[in-house]
Amino acid sequence: MDEFDSGGRSGDKAPGAEDEGTTPPIPEKVQVGGSPLYRVERKLGKGGFGQVYVGRRLGAVNSSERTGSGAVEVALKFEHRSSKGCNYGPPYEWQVYNALGGSHGVPRVHYKGRHGDYYIMVMDMLGPSLWDVWNNNNPHMMSTEMVACIAIEAISILEKMHSRGYVHGDVKPENFLLGPPGTPDEKKLFLVDLGLATRWRDSSTGLHVDYDQRPDVFRGTVRYASVHAHLGRTGSRRDDLESLAYTLVFLLRGRLPWQGYQGENKGFLVCKKKMATSPETLCCFCPQPFRQFVEYVVNLKFDEEPNYAKYISLFDGIVGPNPDIRPINTDGAQKLICQVGHKRGRLTIEEDDDEQPNKKVRMGMPATQWISVYNARRPMKQRYHYNVADVRLAQHIDKGNEDGLFISSVASCSNLWALIMDAGTGFTAQVYELSPFFLHKEWIMEQWEKNYYISAIAGANNGSSLVVMSKGTQYLQQSYKVSDSFPFKWINKKWREGFYVTAMATSGSRWAIVMSRGAGFSDQVVELDFLYPSEGIHRRWDNGYRITSTAATWDQAAFVLSVPRRKPADETQETLRTSAFPSTHVKEKWAKNLYIASICYGRTVS
Repeated sequence: MDEFDSGGRSGDKAPGAEDEGTTPPIPEKVQVGGSPLYRVERKLGKGGFGQVYVGRRLGAVNSSERTGSGAVEVALKFEHRSSKGCNYGPPYEWQVYNALGGSHGVPRVHYKGRHGDYYIMVMDMLGPSLWDVWNNNNPHMMSTEMVACIAIEAISILEKMHSRGYVHGDVKPENFLLGPPGTPDEKKLFLVDLGLATRWRDSSTGLHVDYDQRPDVFRGTVRYASVHAHLGRTGSRRDDLESLAYTLVFLLRGRLPWQGYQGENKGFLVCKKKMATSPETLCCFCPQPFRQFVEYVVNLKFDEEPNYAKYISLFDGIVGPNPDIRPINTDGAQKLICQVGHKRGRLTIEEDDDEQPNKKVRMGMPATQWISVYNARRPMKQRYHYNVADVRLAQHIDKGNEDGLFISSVASCSNLWALIMDAGTGFTAQVYELSPFFLHKEWIMEQWEKNYYISAIAGANNGSSLVVMSKGTQYLQQSYKVSDSFPFKWINKKWREGFYVTAMATSGSRWAIVMSRGAGFSDQVVELDFLYPSEGIHRRWDNGYRITSTAATWDQAAFVLSVPRRKPADETQETLRTSAFPSTHVKEKWAKNLYIASICYGRTVS
């Protein structure tokens, strides 16, 4: 019934390769799946879960082939059978290459199989990565034409991959490779390392996969990951394009504004900086098409189909008119524009040149507001007080109790309190404590012994807290946690034990989460964001969830949405965001039998 530890933030690293020191050495020679025998030579690099080496074909070879199944030199990707990508079976990446290998911009896998403790793929040797090219330039930047060509061809590669139902999940300069130097493919662009690729389209139904958010799950590379990936949202096409936008700006300018963060909460700080950086600021020294591209892709909805041809057209004016002398081969992009035009009966790039994204969600200007949630209820008496100083709390609460009202929700703004009291709580008795601690463990435990349960909490920026505990709740057992970051892993653990979040509060940047058994919910999810997560909340509403707890810091807002075991007669729920306490709006809601169910103050706009 008690959990008082203050939790630290989990690491922000993506799933990665196992420690090389714990695995057997790479064999000197390999032969798999009917392939020729190869001698393993120098190491080329490390992928998401594996290691890549040069393989030289042994035996009587009278071939000068540099690509294909008979090539003298190949790339060998080794993945140990115990790595996370294998789970003691063939690597997941093999499935993706089976579906995508050989399509535009994806290298071919010629052989694959197991050799000892390793699963091995035999692939075409490619040339340097865009990271290598950038790193060998002095200064560390690429020409505008080069990056524009990369943009054009990378978008076409992603379109082809997306058309097959997959998103890459780790778009970055290291994963784009040029063809082998001195060959006809040396100006071709390839996208490699498909270990983090996932399906955005269900293979059996053909429908878009369902939206979800797991704030404890991060996939990708911190520097280039989309904001949605940082926040643990299900990957979709928009994420690859946002990562590509960051990749392009990096290659053009040589640096991104969020580089340099270190420590355990690096991922949090990087995500916060990405949210606070407007497209104008990010691209202030870039030609206009780069800013336009960023604006388009960061505004894409979860299941929205990107307009790839439109994005390609943005960069057409930067590159030279003759494709033969471009620094990157852009044949794939030209085919895409033609295909899109024929498929849809029109060229989608022929749109108003002044067209702008419908909504700019990242303005680079953080703002805090009151967030209030209203539920449809039978007519009842409800009362609110706001800007209440510590010394005035008792006066308002005592008067409410005399009138048959109990506290249903509390909040804090500028170290002053807001109280919501109503006649529909079902409570039979109530106690509260204003404490200089966030939270006061001993007092809470004393009340638990008397069969009171936490029914509302709030924290102030000065570290104090207001805890309300009641009798007459349906709760059977409670646990709470105070943490320096949002403790989703703990919440997830308690969900498995039958607890549900029933109250939340913040104090400065700290979080307090209360979870209860017997909460009357059948399922629960969390929406956590650096702004008001409108899209996520509406998707949850459509699936029968209702907001049951809210809290916000200066940086983030959290919404807990639950499915009630007993379906309410009227499921109407509305939210409101206001710069001042919503006193006038509340009365309008009351007139429609909508009553405050939850209220908090904090970050809603970025």
